[in-house]
Amino acid sequence: MNRFLPGNLITLLRSGGEYFPALVFAIDRAEREVWLETYIYADDDVGRIVTAALVRAARRGLVVRVLVDGWGARHYLTAAIERDLTQGGVKLLKYRPEVAPWQFRSNRLRRLHRKLCHVDGHVAFVGGINIIDDVNTPGQKPPRVDFALRVEGPLLVSIVRSMQRVWAINELVQFQHSAVPLFPAPRRAARAGAQTAKFLIRDNLRHRRDIEQAYLAAIRTAKREILIANSYFFPGIRFRRALIAAAGRGVAVTLLLQGRVEYVLLHYASRALYGQLLASGVAIQEYHQSFLHAKVAVIDDHWATVGSSNIDPYSLLMAREANVVVRDPYFSAQLRDELGKMIDDGARRVRPQHWALRPRLYKALVWMAYGVVRL
Repeated sequence: MNRFLPGNLITLLRSGGEYFPALVFAIDRAEREVWLETYIYADDDVGRIVTAALVRAARRGLVVRVLVDGWGARHYLTAAIERDLTQGGVKLLKYRPEVAPWQFRSNRLRRLHRKLCHVDGHVAFVGGINIIDDVNTPGQKPPRVDFALRVEGPLLVSIVRSMQRVWAINELVQFQHSAVPLFPAPRRAARAGAQTAKFLIRDNLRHRRDIEQAYLAAIRTAKREILIANSYFFPGIRFRRALIAAAGRGVAVTLLLQGRVEYVLLHYASRALYGQLLASGVAIQEYHQSFLHAKVAVIDDHWATVGSSNIDPYSLLMAREANVVVRDPYFSAQLRDELGKMIDDGARRVRPQHWALRPRLYKALVWMAYGVVRL
């Protein structure tokens, strides 16, 4: 899981307009099994379309397993969608079901934040897109911006094994009989292309810092450019120091961050670090055209990542996450072009002088919000 594997075919999918048709197309052509993991499964147009595809697969005699996060399910998965899935033959399981929502314990934050799907072990989808309509946010006109990948090739082995293991663990801890082995037998996947990539997860056992370490290693070796697009950006001290050091040695460091207010506390907390980063030469672009939900990065012309992990304490310290790192000049250029268009068409640069002139009370409130979020 921690090795780069050659021979993959990786396709970039831009937001739900490209992701959901590709996902449903793959499900409708499945021959043996469909596995889906998601944090949010909403009862909207998209949720009903995906549900119909999953039920069609189950009624063809395929094994269809859907794992949703217990918190996301509590807020989005309706009884109607749940009934359609289970009565249609889909095996539905909830990750850490919420049983006492009025109690606050830190382990309640250990959620399933991954967005994964694999079909027959031949094609997989990895990224940051939930099963929810892109325009679900109230008052939002342009679709929410996010990215996912369609993956074929040897990388499928790690993706399939990880999904099997998480499913088996959850059945065991919920005292359900599991037909899925906790230690699945190794599989093989044929070469499908010429791209080299690595599948990374974050969990609370052996892979606690794998995604963060991959970012840090790439940032520390960057020579020309670092471009990070992230919806919730609250980096720890190691991450901040790495970005500042890169800017200090002449690397062009650009952060593309959320400009619109979606969650008030998170919106203002993310601005607490602006002063330090701007003073160190890091460029900050705030995306205003629509809501930014992306968790991607491009470093130099050969390293890129797409996945579910934000750069914040929740993703890097608590939740289960999954990213793919691609070492391929063509893919890196493709993602770089997409982010460049977003900056040109819908972002506003935060100037150091404008930030320095903000009132002290505003900055104090921003730091208070940051402290609450970190806590």
